[in-house]
Amino acid sequence: MKFVKKLLIFILIITLMFFINTNMVCAVTPSSEPAYQGIDVSDWQGYIDYSRVKASGIDIVYIKSSQGSNIKDAYFDINYENAKANGLKVGFYHFLTATNTAEAEREAQFFASAISGKVPDCRLAMDYEVFGGVSVAEINNIAQVFLESVKRLTNKEVIIYSDLSNSRDTFGIELARNYPLWLAYYGNYNELNNIENNWETWQGVQYTDRGIVNGIRGNVDRDIYTKEIFLDEPSGIPQTENPNNTINTESVFYTVQRGDTLSEIAQKYGTTAQELASINNITNPNLIYPGEQLRVLTNSTVNGSETRGTGSITYTVRRGDTLSQIAMAYGVTIAHIVEINNIQNPNLIYPGQKLRITDSNNKTLNQEIQQTGNLNNGSTNNGNSNTGTRYRYVVRRGDTLSQIAKIYGVSVAYLVRVNNISNPNLIYPGQIIRI
Repeated sequence: MKFVKKLLIFILIITLMFFINTNMVCAVTPSSEPAYQGIDVSDWQGYIDYSRVKASGIDIVYIKSSQGSNIKDAYFDINYENAKANGLKVGFYHFLTATNTAEAEREAQFFASAISGKVPDCRLAMDYEVFGGVSVAEINNIAQVFLESVKRLTNKEVIIYSDLSNSRDTFGIELARNYPLWLAYYGNYNELNNIENNWETWQGVQYTDRGIVNGIRGNVDRDIYTKEIFLDEPSGIPQTENPNNTINTESVFYTVQRGDTLSEIAQKYGTTAQELASINNITNPNLIYPGEQLRVLTNSTVNGSETRGTGSITYTVRRGDTLSQIAMAYGVTIAHIVEINNIQNPNLIYPGQKLRITDSNNKTLNQEIQQTGNLNNGSTNNGNSNTGTRYRYVVRRGDTLSQIAKIYGVSVAYLVRVNNISNPNLIYPGQIIRI
């Protein structure tokens, strides 16, 4: 009987120790009453009219500043300047791609250099979601090194952006204890009261990637934040040396001279009139004035090597390359490269990987199309505007409406009418044109 009693006491002690040492919580609640509406943006959104964003009730905008160890977001400076000018609170995030702690330290330095001199209002965020086969233990080491390095270099507090799965199964208790959470959860955040996680509270929830906000073309991520997301004392980021001495995307200012046209300026800088119009919020690309200052994005070439064959290019990926960077360098869409190379995860490419890119003179490069259905009971007429197969065309850098119309044998007027285009001279990379 004494043995049984001792055994029961032993089992009870072990059970209590288990519960005491179990760190997984069964509810993730806001750190305080969520009160701030937000968005997070990158170059994917293109030019944003922040006066309309502010008027629509948005309080906070998290802006992508950088990725990897040498990619600065093309719209970072524009987004920062215009968001601040319109009274929005801003935060910055870096997309981490490191596969070891040395790379994590280097990316932290690059992040700090990309945001040097800027004044964030919110914690600096780490977006680490593509791991490339790295072990869970090493993922946590990489994250720890990156976050601590960012804090040391910037004198700013940090936050981890993560989806529910990684916050529960990948990022460990140590990170959860030391850093707050900005959670991607596409649903009602009140449902998190019944979900297990390593974090007890959150300071932000990204609740959809299909948000619609005035002043932004297309969809945008929507967020809600608590007051703890704010820095105690907003101040400028200290100057930090860029570890690469180069940044892949920069912006310069060009002063318009008498006789200049937007097309001529675009040609000088290897861009398009459409992109210049978008970046500078020009409503009429045919109307610019002497003395007017235009912001121009300049992009360096990618790092890898290429070989050319009949009608195509074979590109060998180097460390630091991204699919978006390669696509921009060759004037194609990411979808083009993904499709012809059968890439399962566009965020995951490897040094030494060979990518086929159809040559720019080849018609297939200019036709990023998806069949979406048939008109007139499925009859076809080889691209005729009134009968036949309907397509979606994804606009790429350098396209014009007249070129697209010519490819498909339709008129510009038809494309304008079908797509409700207000200015036929103004289309944007990534825009979808129905044909």
